Amino acid sequence: MTQRIRFPFCCLIRGLAFPRLLLFGVTCPSVVCCLLLPDLEGSAHLLLLSRNKSKHELGYCETKAKLALSLDFWTLSSENLLAVLPVDPVKENYVRKVKNCIFSIAVPTPLKSRVRLVAVSKEVLEDILDLDLSVSETDDFIQLVSGEKIVSGSIPLAHRYGGHQFGIWAGQLGDGRAHLLGTYMNRQGENWELQLKGSGKTPYSRNGDGRAVLRSSVREFLCSEAMHSLRIPTSRVASLVVSDDEVWRDQFYNGNIVKERGAVVLRVAKSWFRIGSLEILAHYGELDLLRTLLDFIIREHFPSVEVAEPNRYVDFFSVVVSETAQLIALWMSVGFAHGVCNTDNFSLLSITIDYGPFGFMEAYNPDFVPNTSDDEGRYKIGNQANIGIFNLNKLLQALNPILDPRQRQLAAQILEGYPVLYYTRFRELFKAKLGLLGETKGDDDLIAFLLHLMEKTAADFTMTFRQLSEITQSQLQELNIPQQFWALNMISKHKLFPAWVSQYLLRLKSNVNDSDSERRKRMTTVNPRYVLRNWMAESAVRKAERNDFSETRETRPLPVPAFPSSCLVSLYQ
Repeated sequence: MTQRIRFPFCCLIRGLAFPRLLLFGVTCPSVVCCLLLPDLEGSAHLLLLSRNKSKHELGYCETKAKLALSLDFWTLSSENLLAVLPVDPVKENYVRKVKNCIFSIAVPTPLKSRVRLVAVSKEVLEDILDLDLSVSETDDFIQLVSGEKIVSGSIPLAHRYGGHQFGIWAGQLGDGRAHLLGTYMNRQGENWELQLKGSGKTPYSRNGDGRAVLRSSVREFLCSEAMHSLRIPTSRVASLVVSDDEVWRDQFYNGNIVKERGAVVLRVAKSWFRIGSLEILAHYGELDLLRTLLDFIIREHFPSVEVAEPNRYVDFFSVVVSETAQLIALWMSVGFAHGVCNTDNFSLLSITIDYGPFGFMEAYNPDFVPNTSDDEGRYKIGNQANIGIFNLNKLLQALNPILDPRQRQLAAQILEGYPVLYYTRFRELFKAKLGLLGETKGDDDLIAFLLHLMEKTAADFTMTFRQLSEITQSQLQELNIPQQFWALNMISKHKLFPAWVSQYLLRLKSNVNDSDSERRKRMTTVNPRYVLRNWMAESAVRKAERNDFSETRETRPLPVPAFPSSCLVSLYQ
């Protein structure tokens, strides 16, 4: 039986009080020192005559010299996946039940109308894919990212997986509108999997049309780049193309079907395997294949786990439990609600994937639900930590058939340790948000007290912490809150605010070798000024629907609390 974390506003867990929220990254001489090697499949490899420096050590010219100026010799590889993981023997692309494989070969279906490239991430292109930004202006690039062209080395695949959706086993799910193009190894030696979303039907499309719409694609492009800028592990989006293809959607699940425009995004991640990838194999008793996939994932993505170790699956589970607790705590630290935390949307690598009805909490409210179809609030922001336990328990159930009794017991004990892992990381993050150094007995109460006041006054989550990063201790002590600190002014109306300020200032005095200026400097590095508020995303969507993509692709400073639309600038400045 999986334990459930139950919290009123505060409750005592192992002697610690936690608030309700707890439930919840010129021509230059170097040009002649590198040669493009088109015969090495898997990437646009560069042969350097000097040692391979990190991108942080490289000068601008040296970095630019390593970027491909076309797709002529830029290649992907599916070999690392297909050499180990079985493929569906049926080659025809029609909806069906698939068994005893990990992938089905499925070629993207090009959009019918003219496609238009409306947004790219310069950082993804240059830092991850080794492509000069100018490549995005070529026809070859547009054909690639719209699913019209397959580059050398690519064998498009659709991944088979299952999952629990809203707590209920949903059976076979899989990539119903996504195509894995292959793996790219960049100049840092990193492997990235490239996936198109909205690129047509696959054997896993069920009753869907295989398409994505402009609205959701703009939101995914903006949020994945915003989360990266917030230093939260996430998939990335390299590009967004739009067409005039008609796609019909019931946006609010109320029976009102409307016509929207089809779009395709090119997403990249270190891996797209998720909890549901393992669940479906265990569910259908494909245990040898389960071991094969697990060993592949461990070998490729879990360097701390020895693949020859008899307890490797327990060790793997331990890492996933720890990293999941870390990821959800990070979500909570910026007020992010994923919206659809089904097991088929939970990455085994503990990165944020599958952006759907997400939302950033504005007024502090542990019951915040961004998903209009989540009538019972299962995935409200204050329940995300509990959902983490639920999903990890489903992962454990998938592993149990290949564990011996002792290993099952060890794995169960690891899962029992999840709350402590989560609370510890949550506490660290919120102490940093308040500028607290060292350990003091009352830190948890101080955090809980502030969150209580924020909830009672509906204070803005992001700006309360940001403005605490900017206000001086003397201003706080005198309760002299400048007018521009509107979020703090809102919370200061609560009768208990002076009492919290007194406790906070007393706690700051215990910071060793610290000053007020250092505190504020430190806090501004962890309390963002900007998050992707819903009205900002909706503004970008509305303009995009009128063919104005300025808020999707431009980088420009906007007044507080506005959001730099392309997410490619620091959100902490």
